[in-house]
Amino acid sequence: MKRKYDSIVVGSGFAGAVVARELAERKDEQVLVLEKRGHVAGNCYDVRDKHGVLIHQYGPHIFHTNMKRVYEYLSRFTEWYDYSHEVVANVNGQMIPVPFNLNTLSMVYDKEMAQSLEKKLVETFGEGSRVPILKLMEQEDEDLKAVAEYVYEHIFLRYTMKQWGQKPEEISPEVTGRVPVLLSRDNRYFQDAYQGMPLHGYTPLVEEMLSHPGIELSLNTDAKDVVKLENGVIYVEGEPFDGKVIYTGPLDEFFDCCYGRLPYRSLQFVFEHLEMDSYQEKAVVNYTVSEDYTRITEFKKLTGQEVPGETTIMKEYPIPYTDSETEIPYYAIINDENRRLYHRYLDLVKEYPGFYLVGRLAEYKYYNIDAIVERALSLADQLISGK
Repeated sequence: MKRKYDSIVVGSGFAGAVVARELAERKDEQVLVLEKRGHVAGNCYDVRDKHGVLIHQYGPHIFHTNMKRVYEYLSRFTEWYDYSHEVVANVNGQMIPVPFNLNTLSMVYDKEMAQSLEKKLVETFGEGSRVPILKLMEQEDEDLKAVAEYVYEHIFLRYTMKQWGQKPEEISPEVTGRVPVLLSRDNRYFQDAYQGMPLHGYTPLVEEMLSHPGIELSLNTDAKDVVKLENGVIYVEGEPFDGKVIYTGPLDEFFDCCYGRLPYRSLQFVFEHLEMDSYQEKAVVNYTVSEDYTRITEFKKLTGQEVPGETTIMKEYPIPYTDSETEIPYYAIINDENRRLYHRYLDLVKEYPGFYLVGRLAEYKYYNIDAIVERALSLADQLISGK
């Protein structure tokens, strides 16, 4: 330890970076950030490939939020590229907007049927509603059931099975609830008040957040080599540590998976560089009924980057998470059995009041970027106020 630290933050993704910045800036703490990888920004890390195209190394990340505090906070560290995300699904060669909306109705059904279905949907659920697909399938009206069956078969079923390696009924409603039918003609994937992409990328945003004299960053550092929990005492490099440790990594792996590995889905990405101006009509095209991959991302359309005559795309293949050395845990497989397993690990840290958990991996739950920033800000508020 080069100097005395008040807090140690494990992980330099959004969760860790926000807490580190808040403690250093608002509480004048000396904060050490330990990062296992050789870069900051976690899975939001972006970098220019050898062709000069800014890519998201770990899959596409799009910022959107209705939380003014989160938007204003992140705006301290970046300017924004005005981007509203639109996704289409390739359904047997036809490109249709997703989420399935009133525009999609008109593409799938003839004019008279589309108008009739629109009327029934709006009368039943209200204009502008986001209706979870499984809720729509519960309706008694035969026409509404038919819409549900179409969405289920062509947009939801096979895509979900590819994504999760499970049958839809085996998946938590927290996941299926994110697959709605949208009763509007807004083709945007998100309807949040604030949307966009960091103008220069996520990595520069996080680098700016961590740029503070009270923060020291240690890359290529495994927290397990530095921090130990033993008999109610936190040890840092073998010495008792009376400060705070904020942990954002996989909780089971911190304890060497002593109760078994928490199940996740992982992803395999295949990047291709093409000598053309444009590969597809939108930044993201979902493949819901065909192909082994779930989607193709064309990064230039996310960032607005100008690279004439060249583009980089990425195909995304869901895979089981089995090896922490070669794979990355992306999505927690949330069910009652896995929650119980997580709580066994959670019990191991309860006797360490200075050890705090925040983030997708540490809390074994799904967070969007805005939600994890809000969660990190709330934790920082708590740590700073002492309440």
